[in-house]
Amino acid sequence: MHRDDARPVASAGPLTGLFGRLVRETDASVGMLYVLPPGERGLQLAALSGLSRRIAAPWVRVGMDDPAPVAEAVRERRLVWVNSSTELARRYPRIGLVAPYDILLAAAPLTREASVWGAVCLVWPVWHSPQLDAGERETITDFCRRAGRLLDQAARHGHPLLSGAEPLVLTPARLRTPDPAEAMAAYDFVERLPTGCCSLDLDGKITFLNSAAADLLGAGTADLLGSRPWERLRWLGDPIVEDRYRTAVISRRPTTFTALRPPDRWLSFQLQPGATGISVRITPAAEAEAKHAKAEPGPTPGPMGVSTLYHLMHLAASLTEAVGVQDVVDQVADQLVPAFEARGLALMTAEDGRLHIVGYRGYSAEFMARLDGQPVTSRTPAARALTTATASFFTSFTDFQRAYPDAPRYGDRDAWAFLPLIASGRPVGLLVLSYDRPRSFPLAERTVLTSLAGLIAQALDRARLYDAKHQLARALQTGLLPQELPRVPGLDVAVRYLPAGHGADIGGDFYDVIRCGPACAAVAIGDVQGHNVQAAALMGQVRTVVHAHATTHTSPSKVLARINRLLADLNPDLFTSCLYAHLDLARHSACLVTAGHPPPLLRHPDRHTEILRMPPGLLLGVTSDGDFPVTEIPLPPGTVLVLYTDGLVEVPGYDIDHITADLACHLDEADDQSAEDLADALLDLAMQTVPGTDDIALLLIRVTQ
Repeated sequence: MHRDDARPVASAGPLTGLFGRLVRETDASVGMLYVLPPGERGLQLAALSGLSRRIAAPWVRVGMDDPAPVAEAVRERRLVWVNSSTELARRYPRIGLVAPYDILLAAAPLTREASVWGAVCLVWPVWHSPQLDAGERETITDFCRRAGRLLDQAARHGHPLLSGAEPLVLTPARLRTPDPAEAMAAYDFVERLPTGCCSLDLDGKITFLNSAAADLLGAGTADLLGSRPWERLRWLGDPIVEDRYRTAVISRRPTTFTALRPPDRWLSFQLQPGATGISVRITPAAEAEAKHAKAEPGPTPGPMGVSTLYHLMHLAASLTEAVGVQDVVDQVADQLVPAFEARGLALMTAEDGRLHIVGYRGYSAEFMARLDGQPVTSRTPAARALTTATASFFTSFTDFQRAYPDAPRYGDRDAWAFLPLIASGRPVGLLVLSYDRPRSFPLAERTVLTSLAGLIAQALDRARLYDAKHQLARALQTGLLPQELPRVPGLDVAVRYLPAGHGADIGGDFYDVIRCGPACAAVAIGDVQGHNVQAAALMGQVRTVVHAHATTHTSPSKVLARINRLLADLNPDLFTSCLYAHLDLARHSACLVTAGHPPPLLRHPDRHTEILRMPPGLLLGVTSDGDFPVTEIPLPPGTVLVLYTDGLVEVPGYDIDHITADLACHLDEADDQSAEDLADALLDLAMQTVPGTDDIALLLIRVTQ
């Protein structure tokens, strides 16, 4: 997925208003609202409450197949409840790795009938009951229903509610806003206190501190405001300090720590979290207290804080599960950009002597197009880093321009890291990070980035191999399906085939249209059990037999009977569903026969649509003497016959008959369109309904004369 700096955001005021109300009414400490953009296989974080974008960065994008509560809720169309941190770590280890805090969690899909439009995730502190009560469940269910309706209506009107490049962070409603005199009185009150008082926002930045706090910290108020204390003050650089802050924000539990301000002054920090940030009380610590919870002076503050480490741990875990190149691109971009506070990222692969951009963040498409395809022999920082297998770091634009005076600069970018991706001694690509201000790239950061480049290179190399195998598998499957359908006078035919979203295995779905004479044709659709080469090979054999018997005008029941005997003789341990129909356009009739296949849809000329219930027949290959009764139907001009495989109507947790009825209703309401337009309309409906874990074949026949 490519994202630039100017991604438009549709108005989503009613949706975010509902979301804010949900968080308040359930008393959740954290809320995350996800949307499912049309045609994508990943949930995008659209709105956030109770967390900063920086902490939430690992979960900005969640793949539909990821081991995550929101993804599971969408896949299974149900509410997911996690009642402890132990259960979170057991069921979702990747999340437990980066959020090892005492929390309870609920995730639920946003649905409209059988269509899913997103998901919501709510987090509570550990003192919440181990189970959701009936009122909380009803509140969540009501929100999901109303939000699903809003998203569905927006999509139907051609204005889908999508998230922007960054999730919207909701500001909690205050009970009341003090007037200026009251605010000044509160300021004077805090200034008179002998103890240090400090306020951090949800991002960990200081928004207020009194004079006592500044004195205890040994720095000026102006120097500290707007900064994170563990990044500004060297003696607070120990990871325990930032970890205490994260603990307070995520778990909403008060935390404390003691730190030594050089040379010999111990200070106690008490953190009290809330919906808008953290209140910090700073006092001198007694020697006995200091021995129990101390944070010694750490290394020079930099980007390698606890948040960064958690991002990198999440990235490392995610890369082990990344399948294709796009998975690697998404994981690297989603984790590295916030971890190292980069403004832009570009990931390139080296192929045929050129660098090709496979993903980016923080750049425009036009700028990336100018860089795509540059030769590895060119005198550019990217090509040089790749060919020399040496990382290049430019701490400022002056350094960059000195080395490459003709290299293009994007916007006000002022620092760059060019990291070659080397796998098994071979250059496979390049990772570029850019910043909008000068950056020193200390040694520790350079070392970590170089090590990460090696990890990313291995994942990218594996992903490219997977994609190559996946493409080969799909090419084999496509080769077994009709390359072109015959033209049959009097019929308008459209076909759609959509492979499952993930997995290099080949499905066994097939379809065919056979012209049998001047005014007759045969159509078939089926699904061989399994997703492997054996299933694809059997699918090819079935298609061949269907084609051979259809052209000899064999009756439909005998066609399936002969295929059934063949499969019984072959004994492939795979069963096959199939629906076969002979269309007689001269008599305007059709004879249909089925072997355990989903029922076809029949739209009459008056647009009334019915689900054509037929004697089911056994799956092919179950027994050699199966019986396949014929169903005859009229086929006047204007009739539409829809054949499909079960991937179009199977949704976990929903009755397949209900989904099929929705499909029939949608066809009933559709205008008198061409077969191509009707097929697109049905497939578009399915994309918001089915999980995409199975292949889909759709064959639509419209009688024109």
